[in-house]
Amino acid sequence: MEEVLEYWVTDPAGRYLDGTVGGGGHSAALLERYPEAGVLGLDRDPEALEAAGERLAPFAERVDLARSDFADMEAVLAGRKGPPVAGILLDLGVSSHQLDDPDRGFAHGAPGPLRLVLDRDAERGAAEFLAEATEDVLHKVFRDLGELPRPGRAARAVVRARAAGPIDTTERLVQVLRSAGVDSPRRLSQAFQALRLRVNHELESLRRGLDAAARVLPEGGTLTVISFESLMDRIVKRALRPPREGRPLAGVPDPSPEWEVLTRRAVRPGPEELRRNPRSRSAKLRAARRMSHAAA
Repeated sequence: MEEVLEYWVTDPAGRYLDGTVGGGGHSAALLERYPEAGVLGLDRDPEALEAAGERLAPFAERVDLARSDFADMEAVLAGRKGPPVAGILLDLGVSSHQLDDPDRGFAHGAPGPLRLVLDRDAERGAAEFLAEATEDVLHKVFRDLGELPRPGRAARAVVRARAAGPIDTTERLVQVLRSAGVDSPRRLSQAFQALRLRVNHELESLRRGLDAAARVLPEGGTLTVISFESLMDRIVKRALRPPREGRPLAGVPDPSPEWEVLTRRAVRPGPEELRRNPRSRSAKLRAARRMSHAAA
């Protein structure tokens, strides 16, 4: 939390965008510490917005909440009056509340419907995706998004299993994956992560959101991103890295000179935070300052 506020806040009386407001924890900390600041909070999940609304009720006049993917922040801001946002925070992934709700289907160890959607009201989830995806698509999902060592076996197991009946519960998917040798908690988590990322189009949203942040922030504004998956952290790191000197590397696009990186290395949780919140162990925080639009 301290590191988030250090990088996120540049003006004690500024307006800030919390692109993944969740339960409102980060926004509440900002509003408590800076009594003249305001927050625009976005989230795809109406349940999260309800929780944020309750937590941020004491700061009602300084809070504006909207149901939206942070990738669409430009459209949201265009429909609202106010000064430019001085800082943007993106806390990526799934919240503890979502993980702990068996009806959301995020945890392989909890029985429940196979949903894996960030938007509680989404009509289509992981069960529908598994019912329709080709073996080739499933192979790519397990390989590229789950980084499973034998993605082809998992893909074939899904195709075989769905011929006998729908894969629509977490227990059924775990059974299918175990038949393909995906049986350790780590590998099962990777497989569930792959489906979650694909069903919610999270990597696409992240790329769009990073591009939008560069357009939305004024010179001197900051972008702070917390990632929990290595795939997402790599995208953030690549988008924010400073330009290289000398010849470009073959096959690697040059970054835009839009950002001044504030975190030379990813900030990791300290011992006290790990004690309070063991789930933070994989968190990586990166931050950058928006450089001159004219220079970009």
